[in-house]
Amino acid sequence: MATRDTTDSSRLRIVEAAVELLESGGPDAVSTRAVAAAAGVQPPAIYRHFGDKDGLLEAVAEHGYAQFLESKRARLDPAPDDPVEELRRGWDMVVEFGVSRPELFAVMNRATGRGSDLAHRAGLEILRGRVRRLSAGGWLRVGEELAAQIIQATGQGAVITWHSTPPERRDPALLTVLRETMVTAVTRAEPAIPAAESGSGPAAAARALRAALPEEADDAADDAAALSGAERHLLREWLTRLATTGGATRD
Repeated sequence: MATRDTTDSSRLRIVEAAVELLESGGPDAVSTRAVAAAAGVQPPAIYRHFGDKDGLLEAVAEHGYAQFLESKRARLDPAPDDPVEELRRGWDMVVEFGVSRPELFAVMNRATGRGSDLAHRAGLEILRGRVRRLSAGGWLRVGEELAAQIIQATGQGAVITWHSTPPERRDPALLTVLRETMVTAVTRAEPAIPAAESGSGPAAAARALRAALPEEADDAADDAAALSGAERHLLREWLTRLATTGGATRD
C-alpha cells in the first residue's frame, strides 16, 4: 500500500509540475528534463509512469478535465428553475476556463487518450443533461444532438477567437454576443409545449423522466444507485426513442 501511495504521489507531482510549466511557458516548456527537475524526480520516472511526452500530455489533459469537472459539478444545479439561464451559466463556465487557462484548454481539446477521453465524456454528459432539460421543457428549437454540437462549437470557437485576437483588440462584448447567438440558435423565446400539455402523452413523459435521470456517476455512486451504469444507459436509450417516436410501436 505504501508503495502504491508513493507511486501515486510521484505521478501527481509530475503531472502538476507539467501543468505549471505548460501554463507558464507553453508546450515547448514541457520537456521531460524540465518536468523531472521541477517535480524533483529523475527523467526515467516520467517514462515509467507515462511512456513518453505524449503520454504525459494525456495525463495533463486528464488532470485538467478532472479540475474542470470538479468546479463544474460544484456549480451544477440538479433542478434549475430556468434551464435557459442554466445554459448560459454552463457556457460561460467553459469559456471562462478556456480564456483564463489557454494552454491547458488547448491540450485538453487535443487529447485523445483513454483517461482524458473518459473525463471528456463525463463533461459531455453534463452538457447533454442540460440539453435534455431544455428539451423536456419544450425550449429547444433544434434536435438535442445538434443543440449539443452548437453549444460546444460556439464555446470552443469563442476561446480560440479570443486568444487569436491581439490583446489590445479583445472586446468582452464578443463573448456575450456569441453566447446570446448560441442561445437564440438553440432555444425558443417561449416553451413550445404549454404547461398543461407538457405532462401528457408518452413522449412528454419520456422527456420528463429522461431529464430527471442522474448524470453519469462514478463507481462509488453506482454501488449505491438503484440502477447500474449499464442499466441507466439502456433506460436512457429507451426513453430517447419514446421521446422521439411518441410511443408508436413497430409491426
